[in-house]
Amino acid sequence: MARKAGEETKIQVSARQKFEWIQQITNCPKFKRKVRWLCHLAQVSRSGYYAYLSEKAVFNRQKQQEQDEQAYQILLSAYRYKGRKKGARQIHMTLQLQYGFTYNLKRIRRLMKKFGLMCPIRRANPMRRMAKATQEHRTCPNTLQREFKPGVAGQVLLTDITYLRYGASRRAYLSTIKDAQTNEILAYKVSESLGLDLALDTLKQLKKYSHLTPTAFIHSDQGFHYTHPKFQKLVKQMKLGQSMSRRGNCWDNAPQESFFGHLKDETDLKACQTLQQVKQEVNRYMTYYNLERGQWNLKKLPPATYRQQLLHVS
Repeated sequence: MARKAGEETKIQVSARQKFEWIQQITNCPKFKRKVRWLCHLAQVSRSGYYAYLSEKAVFNRQKQQEQDEQAYQILLSAYRYKGRKKGARQIHMTLQLQYGFTYNLKRIRRLMKKFGLMCPIRRANPMRRMAKATQEHRTCPNTLQREFKPGVAGQVLLTDITYLRYGASRRAYLSTIKDAQTNEILAYKVSESLGLDLALDTLKQLKKYSHLTPTAFIHSDQGFHYTHPKFQKLVKQMKLGQSMSRRGNCWDNAPQESFFGHLKDETDLKACQTLQQVKQEVNRYMTYYNLERGQWNLKKLPPATYRQQLLHVS
């Protein structure tokens, strides 16, 4: 509900916080005998304030502080794991997967706020297409229709290309193929060129996977690489179907765009000075992403572990 002009916004302050303020104020000799007035002003009881000051309360707060400091050190280990930036959910999953600790999200967020641990903020992804389709190249229907979760691994494959800024002002290109059900990156290539071979070489890497279904298909936008006759010919040779997003609709391939956002947030590409260093950083991240980085919607498991579980059940 919109606030009317001139209407004051009320800020909720806990009694505990008020007691703490009163204690801080009365530490000043000038206000030492103003407890009654300060309690009245803060709309809290004097008995509650004196209970707050009791030895038992002090002991409990000291004990709580010690427990919080110990828990924070464990939390900090998860936050720093593999040098990748993490928010509260990612810390929660890393604690479970790598350290065997279970902290609920409320506790993690409280500790992060208390000790000033900043959660990285996702940058908005412009979702720009790398290259437009040309009229002479045949496009394909949108078979996917945003049904990203078919229930089986190796059925829906998503592919796209993004740019990676590194060094002072240099740029490389990353092509990936992602399993839409498990979120696992099945194939990828980093190149300094945006040529057709970038997409072709990525597609050829799928030949090593045996878990692709007989009706598997690859979905992309209508970029130059995916409408090119050579790419479409290779897709047929590999006995895959092909699907394409509607023109200008980035949401038709949203999971792939989401992955690119995570990769750019959680890698340190600016520290790379050469293309080889970029490739090494991407290789390290792909291993971390597929094998160690839990995902909330995958039962808090890494993609490769989730795929193994899914294939075992089926």
